[in-house]
Amino acid sequence: MIHTTSRVLVSDLREHVGHTVSISGWVNTLRLQRKMQFVLVRDHTGTVQVTHKRDDSELEQQLEDLTTESAIRITGRVVDNPVVKLGALEIIPESIEVLNRAESPLPIDEHTGIEQRLDWRFLDVRRRPTAQLLFAVQTTLEQAMREYAYAQGCTEMHTPKLMGTASESGAEVFKLGYFDRSAYLAQSPQFFKQMAIAAGIDRVFEIGPVFRAEPSFTSRHATEFTGVDVELAWINSVEDVMAFEEQMLTHAIGKVAEAHGDAIREAFGVEVTVPETPFPRITMAEAQEILRAKGWDPDGIKEDLDPEGERGISAHIKEQTGHEWVFITHYPTSIRPFYHMRPTDDSSVTLSFDLLWKGLEVTTGAQREHRYDMLLKQAAEKGMNTEPMQDYLNCFRFGCPPHGGLGMGLGRVLMVMLGLDTIREATFLFRGPNRLTP
Repeated sequence: MIHTTSRVLVSDLREHVGHTVSISGWVNTLRLQRKMQFVLVRDHTGTVQVTHKRDDSELEQQLEDLTTESAIRITGRVVDNPVVKLGALEIIPESIEVLNRAESPLPIDEHTGIEQRLDWRFLDVRRRPTAQLLFAVQTTLEQAMREYAYAQGCTEMHTPKLMGTASESGAEVFKLGYFDRSAYLAQSPQFFKQMAIAAGIDRVFEIGPVFRAEPSFTSRHATEFTGVDVELAWINSVEDVMAFEEQMLTHAIGKVAEAHGDAIREAFGVEVTVPETPFPRITMAEAQEILRAKGWDPDGIKEDLDPEGERGISAHIKEQTGHEWVFITHYPTSIRPFYHMRPTDDSSVTLSFDLLWKGLEVTTGAQREHRYDMLLKQAAEKGMNTEPMQDYLNCFRFGCPPHGGLGMGLGRVLMVMLGLDTIREATFLFRGPNRLTP
């Protein structure tokens, strides 16, 4: 069947009152009464009521045979009706085309738990406008971060996700067969973006997939997620990296507030507020001292902040300054990678930071050690075999400039921004230790 009338979106129907239009969408709700048939049809812009008075016609039977979530095209006249809650208008149908009939009953409904909803994620997202809003927010957030990065002279790079060696310390890596040998999925573009700095690309920016083989079953971990990575050359200190990040976030959150603030307030009950800069900064040692005075880590043995500690220090900073963001700086050398630079006067700490937002870590960053001899020394102190990393280390033998950067989890930023309980909701198709499908 050749369809000649061009599609009109539900959000634009007000402009077509009195005219015949064609809309395409899904059957949202069926109310088939004795004298009247009401069908609510939903597209990605909204929902409209289709109203038909029973008349023993073929159209009546077609409407009677519809199922929820069937994909349909309806042609009809748009009329004003102040009684109708959906935009005070309705469509009086003239013809209906069932493009794809949905099976009944549906496998999920509004009471279904998250794990089962994830099994039917396409239906879950389609049926919930809040989920669709999330991806619109994600698009605006990414676009605005790119916009800021470009304005600051960043070059967007695409680094390999296949690595020949599992070389970066920290999280576990996924091993896979690669022809006649093994390869590993990149747990960060860290080494590659540093290579780009050594290649004379002054400021590097990337948004891409990151893989972590951590058997973590928390609300904030995923085995594959989208990372936002930045690396800046010729910096004077790690402060340059933190300043770049807080400005980038402020710019991006401002764009989200402008484009979606009202919709987010309505759908998620959350106010998107643009933070003031600079964000508060506090050293790890100071943070631990404050937390221990409040009873955290009574044995005084924790080197890092656990989730309870992160929430505690964020609450303290909010109380003291009114700020939802805080940079924790100067992490101990023992819990940071060998390539983080250390201050000349204290080799027990690193020139590194984590950024917390409302108690959740959303970023890790640092000034990198750019001197070849110091990198070898720091790797040796950690008992590392540097042979597999020679390609990486060669970058520092021929004039690599001082540099630093950051890695941010996009899903975590969205999770906090929209007040979600779990990162599963902030991801289209979640990957975790127990989930490789759909």
